[in-house]
Amino acid sequence: MSGRGEAEFLAAIARSAGPVRGVGLVLLSAFGALSLPGDALPAALGVFALVLIGAVADFGPRGPALVLAGVRVAAVCAAQAQLGGTGQWALNVLTTTAITLQWEWSPRVTAPATVVLLAVYTAVVGWDGSAVLRVVVECSLARLAFRLLLGTTRRVDALRARRAALERAEAVALERHRRDREYLALLHDTASATFLVVAVGGRDADPAEVAGYARRDLELLTAPGPAGGGDVDVGTSLRAVVEGSRLAVDARWDEVLVPVPVALALVRATREALLNVERHAGVRRARVDVAARGSGVEVVVADEGRGFDVAAVSDHRRGVRGSIVERLAAVGGYAEVTSGPGGTTVRAGWPRP
Repeated sequence: MSGRGEAEFLAAIARSAGPVRGVGLVLLSAFGALSLPGDALPAALGVFALVLIGAVADFGPRGPALVLAGVRVAAVCAAQAQLGGTGQWALNVLTTTAITLQWEWSPRVTAPATVVLLAVYTAVVGWDGSAVLRVVVECSLARLAFRLLLGTTRRVDALRARRAALERAEAVALERHRRDREYLALLHDTASATFLVVAVGGRDADPAEVAGYARRDLELLTAPGPAGGGDVDVGTSLRAVVEGSRLAVDARWDEVLVPVPVALALVRATREALLNVERHAGVRRARVDVAARGSGVEVVVADEGRGFDVAAVSDHRRGVRGSIVERLAAVGGYAEVTSGPGGTTVRAGWPRP
């Protein structure tokens, strides 16, 4: 199957070869007629009229144009013998016709057509070895140029196809990397956080509480992703997170529609922020505010707990950085965490200002 470049090249040749031949032969015939003696001018104008008719046909379908091209060459050759010309007009018409045929037709057509045209020229004008050699060389060069250009377009098509394949592979790899990062962040939000509770609490950890964490972790890790695109309401999406939290959450939200990936990032960031309050803040209450900000949204999760030093958090800890900040950045949003002895505030919004 030919590529786009090859198809465009062949279409351009099919459109231009006939008109180029027609216009070129009109110009050559005009100069040829003017080079004849004055008394031959009326007959030369008659031949020129035939060339004009053939030129009109060159703008039409290829089949009739091919037939009229042969008739035109024969007529001009015959006219040279009658008009007393040197044969240069006929030779120019012959070579121009033979060359342009190489661009339109395959060698199965052009080879016998060229032989016939040369036979007509030789029969009418007489044998001229240099003229025959000129026609053969110029037709061969025209065919070679056509093949070289065709080969170039095919190589361009191959390079385009290869680049498209590389771009598709890169897009797949980036999407896979994004999903891996998302899964790692979700893993931190769930299983690793539960393990941390067990590690810190040791024997004092409440088995029922740990079992509840594990049950929710399993539900989140095995839940399918969003089914498609479209917009969803952020408040509705966060309702399950708030109701499923073990904290007493004071929630207020506006109705704000955002794309599904953005809502998913906000839901998971909010869940991580509430889990951090539950596990580290030392309080049992938090506040969640969802407010429209222009054409976007901002979600605020705040508590009045012990707080922590944000600057002292290691880059290897994925809680704030991976599960909140990077998660929002991945969908074109933002997240800011401020904390101190009086509590912690997480602001997550979209789009990025």
